[in-house]
Amino acid sequence: MFKPKSLLRFLLIAGVLVGLAVLGWQLTRPQPPEVELATIARGTVEATVVNTRAGTVKACRRAKLAPVAGGQIVKLWVKEGDRVKAGQPLLELWSRDLAAQRELATRQLATSEDRRREACIMADNARRNAERTEQLATQGFVSPQRGEDARAEARARQANCDALAADVRRAQAQIRVALAGLERTTLTAPFAGIVARVTGEVGEFTTPSPPGIPTPPAVDLIDDTCLYVSAPMDEVDAPRLKPGQPARITFDALPGRTFSGHVRRIAPYVTEVEKQARTVDVEVDFDTPPQQILLVGYSADVEAIIEQRANVLRVPTQAIQQDGSVLVLGRDDKLETRSLKTGLANWAYTEIVSGLDAGDRVLLSFDDENVKAGVKVKAQAAP
Repeated sequence: MFKPKSLLRFLLIAGVLVGLAVLGWQLTRPQPPEVELATIARGTVEATVVNTRAGTVKACRRAKLAPVAGGQIVKLWVKEGDRVKAGQPLLELWSRDLAAQRELATRQLATSEDRRREACIMADNARRNAERTEQLATQGFVSPQRGEDARAEARARQANCDALAADVRRAQAQIRVALAGLERTTLTAPFAGIVARVTGEVGEFTTPSPPGIPTPPAVDLIDDTCLYVSAPMDEVDAPRLKPGQPARITFDALPGRTFSGHVRRIAPYVTEVEKQARTVDVEVDFDTPPQQILLVGYSADVEAIIEQRANVLRVPTQAIQQDGSVLVLGRDDKLETRSLKTGLANWAYTEIVSGLDAGDRVLLSFDDENVKAGVKVKAQAAP
C-alpha cells in the first residue's frame, strides 16, 4: 500500500515524465512542409500573343539623306542633336560653277528681252506702215507692189519678234536649269525632326549611294514626334493577329511601366532569320503618346490581346499540373487532387469552367517531391 505522500509524489513524477514525453514527441515529429498557396477568385483572363525576340521602337518618319549629286561640303548648317524645321537647309556643297552659270543665264535673259523688245517695236511699226501703204495703194497714190512689199516687211518683223520671244523663253529655261543644279547642291530637311547623325565635315567630299553599294548618309533625320514598335511574332501566332487588336507595350529601359497600344500592321510575309525561327513583323501604335522621352531603337516587348473575358473564375496557370489537375488544400490541411475544366488561358491565369470554387486554395509550387496529394501542409506566411 502506498502512503498518501508517496502516491502524490509518484503521480507528480509520472505527470512530469508524460509531459516530457509529449513535448519530446512534439519537438521531434516531422513538421508539415510550408507551401505557397493561391486563393481562387474572380478576375480578367486574356488570350495573348507575345513577341519571340525583342521588338524595337521606330520613328514613323526617318530619312537617311544625301545630296543628289556628290561634291565637297562647304557649309554644315546643323550638328547632331539639332532640331530642324521642314525645308531648313542642312548642308551645302561647292557650287561656284553653277552659280556662274546662273549669272550667265540671267544676263542672257536680260539681253534676249532687250532684243525681243526692240524687234517687237519694229514689228509694230512695220505693221502700221503696211496699213498706211495699203490705204495709199487703194487710193492709187502708190503701186500695189509697194503695198505687197510693206505687208511682207511687217510679217518678217513680226516673225523676228516671235523668234526673239522664243529666245527669252529659252533663256528663262536655262535659269531654271541652273537653279535646279544649285538646289541639288543644298540638302534640305523634308520634314521637321531631330538630326540623329551627321557624316562628314566641311572640306570633305560626300557622294550619294550608288545602286547596290550602301554608304553612310550625310544626315540621318528622325521625326521623334511619332513613334511605334515593331516586334517579331512567331509564324504560328500570325493567323490570330488582326489590325486594331489592343496590345500592351513594355520597355527594358522603363521597368514597371506598361503602355497601351493597338496593332496597326501585320507584315504580309514571313521573315526567315534562321531556318528554325520564322517570324512575322507586327507594328503597334501607342494609344496616347508616352510622356516619357523614348529613344528610337529602344528594345520593347509587345503583348497583343487576342481575346479577353472579365469577371470569370480564374486560377494561376503555374498551379495547373501537366495532366490538367491541381492540388487543393482540403480537410485537416491535406492536399487533394482536383481535375479541372478550363477555358481561356495565358501565361498568368487560366479560366476555370468547372472543378474549383471561389475561396479554394491551390498549390502553386511543385518543387518538393514530397508535397503531393494526401500530404498535410502548412501555408507559407505572406511576405
